[in-house]
Amino acid sequence: MKMLCIDGGGIRGVMPIAVLQEIERELGQSVGESFDVIAGTSTGAIIAASTAVGKPMEDVLHSYKTAGAKIFMRQAKVGFFKSVYSDRYLRRLLKKAFGEVTLADISKQLLIPAVDITHGKPFIHRSNPTNRENDDVSIKLWDAVLSSCSAPIYFPPNNVRNRYLSIDGGLWANNPSLVCITEAVHHLKESLEDIRILSLGTGDQNIDFSIDSEKYWGVKQWLPFQIPSFKVTPKLLDLALNLSSESVSYHCQLLLRDNYLRINKALGGEVPFDDIAFMEEMIKVGKQVYDQNRTEIMDFLQG
Repeated sequence: MKMLCIDGGGIRGVMPIAVLQEIERELGQSVGESFDVIAGTSTGAIIAASTAVGKPMEDVLHSYKTAGAKIFMRQAKVGFFKSVYSDRYLRRLLKKAFGEVTLADISKQLLIPAVDITHGKPFIHRSNPTNRENDDVSIKLWDAVLSSCSAPIYFPPNNVRNRYLSIDGGLWANNPSLVCITEAVHHLKESLEDIRILSLGTGDQNIDFSIDSEKYWGVKQWLPFQIPSFKVTPKLLDLALNLSSESVSYHCQLLLRDNYLRINKALGGEVPFDDIAFMEEMIKVGKQVYDQNRTEIMDFLQG
């Protein structure tokens, strides 16, 4: 069973999109056709959902380029009294991209981690193939994706049909690879030996929390902001997401060994998930990463 897993990471999602775009060029077909299961968290949920419904990665990358500045348009300087960004444009974009498609309409096995903060629990949006009693497959695809993208402080929680509030799945599964392993073993009755995962990261950051003279840490250290603009940097959230991804990757490599192919790259510094200035650079990184790992990726897909 071949599984594609895509990390969260905001605007850095253009990196795995660039990798998938190169794969499509090489194979001459939609990348989703090469996988039995597709999973994505946060920005990875957008990419995974697009892959599951057969959208060309070239079109997805174009959407990121044209919509990024509008999605990350600040409505609050710091986010003390309201979210830094409105989800209005992101919601509109997802509705336009996925229309009236529900989870039940998707023939591909799709997994989208999110967090139900109303009931205080993680959960997974699943497409129709599992069809278990506790899965609500009538939810619109755009609604499920938006649920996984709602990073706390930066975007408001997503109100899912007035039943519960949902936030970013990256808080517990920024790298959804373990979600895929659990799904395959416990629900699809696959053995570990038969599970093969291609895991795409959004860049391994070097987030600097240097020792300084400050004894009492507060918002200024965890979420640094610049004066006089009061532009806040999502340092703490980026750290949490990065740690989540790399710890999951470590455990998956122990479980699956050579059947786990992790494609990521050390960025050598901080690339905040909401800074669109890094978009072109991250696209170049994605293409470089593909070129550097082309043989391994093709062997994985053709094996």
